[in-house]
Amino acid sequence: MNERVKIFDTTLRDGEQSPGCSMNLPEKVRLARKLEELGVDIIEAGFPIASDGDFAAVQAVAAECRSLTVAALCRTSAQDVARAAQALRGAAHPRIHTFVATSDIHLEYKLKKTRAEVLAMTRESVRLARSYAEEVEFSAEDATRSDVNYLADVFSVAVEEGATILNVPDTVGYTLPNEFTSLIGTVRDRVVGERDDITISVHCHNDLGLAVANSLAAVGAGARQIECTINGIGERAGNASLEEIVMAMRVRADRLPFETGIDTRKLYSTSQLVSQIIGFGVQPNKAIVGRNAFAHEAGIHQHGVISNPLCYEIMTPESVGVPANELVLGKHSGRHALALRYEELGYTLDAAELNTVYHHFTELADRKKRIYDQDLISLVETSAPKASGLIVGEGEPWARAATA
Repeated sequence: MNERVKIFDTTLRDGEQSPGCSMNLPEKVRLARKLEELGVDIIEAGFPIASDGDFAAVQAVAAECRSLTVAALCRTSAQDVARAAQALRGAAHPRIHTFVATSDIHLEYKLKKTRAEVLAMTRESVRLARSYAEEVEFSAEDATRSDVNYLADVFSVAVEEGATILNVPDTVGYTLPNEFTSLIGTVRDRVVGERDDITISVHCHNDLGLAVANSLAAVGAGARQIECTINGIGERAGNASLEEIVMAMRVRADRLPFETGIDTRKLYSTSQLVSQIIGFGVQPNKAIVGRNAFAHEAGIHQHGVISNPLCYEIMTPESVGVPANELVLGKHSGRHALALRYEELGYTLDAAELNTVYHHFTELADRKKRIYDQDLISLVETSAPKASGLIVGEGEPWARAATA
């Protein structure tokens, strides 16, 4: 059996920090449910000290998602750690994720701390976090621009105080795959050694377009957790894209013999949900989930695909949840076609909801020549909010937690 790589989804935290990608509490809970259904191992639900909204989001996701780990981010300060622990109090599987910068440029200009002071901050915060939670992750911000000897010292201190997940972030998207392979190997050899209770994690940004490549290189060097986001959203140029990482390991299992818990058939509908919530979609040529990912216009390509899809498709549309034979919906479409498309998008409508949505669909179809997925998602949100999961009931455990 292949080794397992854990998928740490930070769409709700780092993804939401992308300009224009903010989400309200019901939207965060709805997306968390979808991520749990998708099969991610860890959801980073927020940064509790940052705002009351982030605190409430962590509480809500912790109350709602019981089959996976819920993480809360905090800096290396007692106040931050305590706030994260409080937000996670109701979690079935809590993780406190504490971080501090380790590069000299961050120490001098942002933290205004010495190396010795950061080592002390690391020791104290990890020890405190460990007193609140069994599972503690420690991140060395800007690790790829840090002195490697000092980085190993900081990670060693974190391990001494009980951290069992060591995250090596490429915070500014600076590293190259061969460099990152070497760095992960150094952390593995000098800090982890023969211990099998320590996991190396990576969190790569996409400033040079290398986030996915760097993440996969790190796995080859021994990392067993990848931090990523749906559609690759995040700060600046974004994070490593979850769907690209997962499908690269699936399609190229000959070179990347690793398993994840992701149900790849739900990737497309999860991508669509994120696009709907934040208000903008992915570029048409986005790998895996873009509108053109399985489209063929050139005549020679069309001929090859008709003869055998493997001529130009290295994965099937069905494997990521994209309908193989897309139904074009318009004013002459019936309820069955509409219901099928909603099912493909991840919505289940009962008869009454379908009738309501269909009525509004036909009105829209009279005004538009072509109905797109985003039109359908908007229709179901307004016409049948119960089916979309946006109704907040008093009986919802996360609703109670968020108002407690």
